[in-house]
Amino acid sequence: MNYTHLSLGERYQIYALKGAKHSIKFIADALNRSPSTISRELKRNESLRGYRANYADNKARARRSNNAFTIIADVWNWITDKLKESWSPEQIAGFHGGISHMSIYRYIWSDKKQGGTLWQYLRRKAKPYRTRLTAETRGRINDRVSIHERPCVVEGRTRIGDWEADTIIGQHHKQAIVTLVERRTGLLKMKRVVKKSAQQVSEAMIELLTPIRLQVKTITSDNGKEFANHKDIKQKLYSGFFFADAYASWQRGTNENTNGLIREYLPKGCDFRQVCDDEIQHIENKLNNRPRKRLGFKTPNQVFYNIN
Repeated sequence: MNYTHLSLGERYQIYALKGAKHSIKFIADALNRSPSTISRELKRNESLRGYRANYADNKARARRSNNAFTIIADVWNWITDKLKESWSPEQIAGFHGGISHMSIYRYIWSDKKQGGTLWQYLRRKAKPYRTRLTAETRGRINDRVSIHERPCVVEGRTRIGDWEADTIIGQHHKQAIVTLVERRTGLLKMKRVVKKSAQQVSEAMIELLTPIRLQVKTITSDNGKEFANHKDIKQKLYSGFFFADAYASWQRGTNENTNGLIREYLPKGCDFRQVCDDEIQHIENKLNNRPRKRLGFKTPNQVFYNIN
């Protein structure tokens, strides 16, 4: 299992459990981490006033930022190879475990300024990432449950049944396609909706997942208002429903990557009114029957439905 850095939420848990005089082993078990990780965290990121979550998180981030270019120098050939394979910086960072996706982006944009071509390997030729200075502006969703309350087992992709949800918008915001991707297998479900309304999106999600609702344990989406009917979805499918942090697309990396694959068939600017339902089904079938390296070159259909 690849190592992932402690999150701010985990550091708050460490702070609370340490304050309650629990042992390092107890804290490690509670966070599903190794005792050495907790011990190292307490030694490296403690302040003069003791362990404080915000101080520890800021100190760890600063250390990773200072070490980023040294780390990249050692593994850059490997990172370049993965970029050429159309891996995103988030996927590379998540797989490697010892480097942040932000460090990779900074290196890519620095290389571009010097005339380099690494940026051309990005699936989406976006502008350099800048930290958002404003909060989420799309309106609040009542009773939303944060991704930080999602069961830890979801992150490990060790089981089938954890889904990520999103919508792809057509030309001039006319019509949309609801996409659902299962995290463990990459299985895709797609359905077109005439309007990206909460009612139509929730109905599409329920229709897509009801036939396989025994394989629906959790759903994670972004904070778009089209997911405002999350409680109805949760009730109909008997599943958990969680919302990623604002502007944190990497928390739904499986779905973001799959949407990129769909865009190869339905590029931005495509008028979805001119795309028939059979064509949408055809795209879904093609992606679900494409062998995946991470699945041992089996297809999402084979793994999800246990087909030999």
